[in-house]
Amino acid sequence: MPSLMGVFAHPDDEALLAGGVLAQHAAAGARTAVVTATWAPDSHRAPELAEALAVLGAGTPRLLGYGDARNPEAAPGQARLVDAPLDEAIGRLVAHLRGFRPDIVVTHDAVGQLTGHPDHVRTHQITLLAVEAAGHARLHPEAGPPWWPAALYAATHSESGVGLLGPLMERVGKSVLTVPDAYVTTSVDVSPWADVKWRAILAHRGEVARERPLPGVLARLPEADRHRIIRSEQFTRLGLGPAPAVADRVTA
Repeated sequence: MPSLMGVFAHPDDEALLAGGVLAQHAAAGARTAVVTATWAPDSHRAPELAEALAVLGAGTPRLLGYGDARNPEAAPGQARLVDAPLDEAIGRLVAHLRGFRPDIVVTHDAVGQLTGHPDHVRTHQITLLAVEAAGHARLHPEAGPPWWPAALYAATHSESGVGLLGPLMERVGKSVLTVPDAYVTTSVDVSPWADVKWRAILAHRGEVARERPLPGVLARLPEADRHRIIRSEQFTRLGLGPAPAVADRVTA
């Protein structure tokens, strides 16, 4: 399995959107890591993130430290991710990309992953720019020797694949932004790692205890319905190179 780095906006995004793929790669002996764009290392969500990553085998938290667009408790005194200077945010992520040197990078899709959260959209934009910048020695030279991942994927939800999740999100007053089926290049059956993924989601106890966040929504479902939702993950391979996508797994 190739090495894999997830780049997501908030603690819990990694488990919800790519927990199965992260667990799959770690179980096969691949190096895995997660960069989280918002929330400070001394925030109450950081220990939960650390526990989730330990469950997934994805190392320790790598937090960019920016504020959440909708929660001032995320990183008091720091710029919100959506307000941060673009080149600064790119540089911070480039340092992680060059330090870890992943074969594959996974991030949010362009529409903001179901809810259209502005932090999801911004993380997508920053990741695309940082992946390209990481391969150019003249860009952010302070971040280390250049490294260009072999593949970049966006975690996404198709119109036909959203299933039970759509009505559940609408029931708690959240939007459901899907993409056309043709946009999905890779659908991964993560059933063998669904239990690991669920334990990682449960590690985000603060979100599980709340009514509207997705971990809380999932926690109140019957086990069979929850398994149907978390057992598959969809991705779109974005244009880093000429290699075609493989339909049933993320690959370099």
